Amino acid sequence: MKLATIRTVAGTAAVRLDGVRAVETGATDVAALLRRPDWRAYAAAADGPAHEVAALDLAPVVTTPAKIFCVGHNYRTHIAEMGREMPSYPALFGKFANVLLGARDDIVHPGETEQLDWEAELGFVIGSRLRRRATKEEAAAAIAGYTVVNDVSMRDWQWRTLQWLQGKAWEASTPAGPWLVTGDEIDDAADLEIRLEVDGEVMQRSRTSDLLFTPADIAAYLSTFTTLEPGDLVLTGTPGGVGAARDPKVFLKPGQVVRTVAEGIGECVNTIVEDKQP
Repeated sequence: MKLATIRTVAGTAAVRLDGVRAVETGATDVAALLRRPDWRAYAAAADGPAHEVAALDLAPVVTTPAKIFCVGHNYRTHIAEMGREMPSYPALFGKFANVLLGARDDIVHPGETEQLDWEAELGFVIGSRLRRRATKEEAAAAIAGYTVVNDVSMRDWQWRTLQWLQGKAWEASTPAGPWLVTGDEIDDAADLEIRLEVDGEVMQRSRTSDLLFTPADIAAYLSTFTTLEPGDLVLTGTPGGVGAARDPKVFLKPGQVVRTVAEGIGECVNTIVEDKQP
């Protein structure tokens, strides 16, 4: 099953994709849909207003997640290019709900940064409550599905201190979508190609089989110290090829188009635009 959150004249709506049609489910977004214990059957049976997929105005796949967790240094290739040792535990940081953008939204290049960088990532969304000390099997069962995220980073802000928050949590900076794809359609994202292009040039290409910590590993680890709730979003890390690791370094400029792709899931296509806020 594929689910999405769209913008309509009446507000946002969760939809089920049926080929070239998107059928409203009656929920306001995918997170609200997932809070129903019967969300799979409810979404499958939904028969609300229909829209052409090609004409959808896509919102972030979840609009107001209670929690967004991110993992740094999780692809073996990226760890190697950054000159780091393989970690024993996931390196975690957080974001806030207002960072999220739709899969086709523009990304504003803030005037405060000169180092706007890309990070293609597999994301997953929690579909059932996952409480303390969950097993890996319980964690896997709690994942509703997978999505595409670009963890856009302001590197000069990120590296001001040893903590990354100020470089990772900029408002309206993180595309997430276009769909949530349930694990049965993509073998729980075990070996998907992850790719990012800037103006058609491939900058990142890897496979999710290169992940050091799998989605189930991450969800189980997170459950040790916090309860994960339906609609929570988790980013699993980025592969090698980020702009900051290149020689010379390369960063995004207004006018460029960034395409972030996860095999079997979909793509985010976002244009970098100039910051016109005074």
